[in-house]
Amino acid sequence: MNIDQIKQISVIGSGAMGSQIAMVCALAGYHVYLQDISEESLEKAKQSLEGHMKRRIEKGRLSAREVDDAFSRLYFVTSIEEAVQNTDFVIEAIVEKLEAKRALFEEVDRLAPAHAILASNSSTIVSSKLADATNRPEKVCNMHFFNPALVMELVEVVQGSHTSEETAQITVELSRKINKIPILLKKEISGFVANRILGKLMDEAIYLLENGIASAEEIDLACTKALNHPIGPFALIDLTGIDVHYYVRMQRYEETGDESYKPSKIVTEKFLKGELGRKTGKGFYVYS
Repeated sequence: MNIDQIKQISVIGSGAMGSQIAMVCALAGYHVYLQDISEESLEKAKQSLEGHMKRRIEKGRLSAREVDDAFSRLYFVTSIEEAVQNTDFVIEAIVEKLEAKRALFEEVDRLAPAHAILASNSSTIVSSKLADATNRPEKVCNMHFFNPALVMELVEVVQGSHTSEETAQITVELSRKINKIPILLKKEISGFVANRILGKLMDEAIYLLENGIASAEEIDLACTKALNHPIGPFALIDLTGIDVHYYVRMQRYEETGDESYKPSKIVTEKFLKGELGRKTGKGFYVYS
């Protein structure tokens, strides 16, 4: 297979990441099926995307025609069979739980055409943990987008030992086709490049907060005003979701047995309270 044979893309999971990945692909001219088992989640995703696109039209970044054309290529479906039966490329963007992802990859492998590539948006669960749930391990890889996917330019493509050179190169080329900047990792490592670096910064930020050195707001200000980061670590955790941060840390702890990877006390407390960040209106900050 080559890049020109990819006509249809399927995105599984209509959360903030999945929905925006789907729109990125639709804006680039691909026919895209966005699948979720929840009608409510799909409707929420559609409304969110309509809001994002309206703002882009108002700012002159896109024309109304470009947006209308993209939505005409974007299908919101609850049936996974409908989503993948004619697909060329699948991007999984569901919850960061290994067994859920393995079950999904097994099902998609059964329903999708034999030529289709199956990629995971996860930066924590490497694709070698998913590939053996399929009959096409050579066509399985990680394709990691950053939040918010409509804005962030980088995509990390990870070629595991099971991933063919063809699969890796097509995924890199597809990243460019959807107007992203790819980097290719030739070896698997949990967290990949950007999040491993970011994780060290977040660990230190949480240490400073839990030890009463400074407030979350002050630590964020130090990062934005002294280090010139576009967003502080606590605002970023709220944006991506405290639940996502919690699950990522638990996954790494379960993989390694290293206590240092466990979610911090304050993150665990907020997770258990349901204070998950922007999505619930409260995290490290309170949102209207």
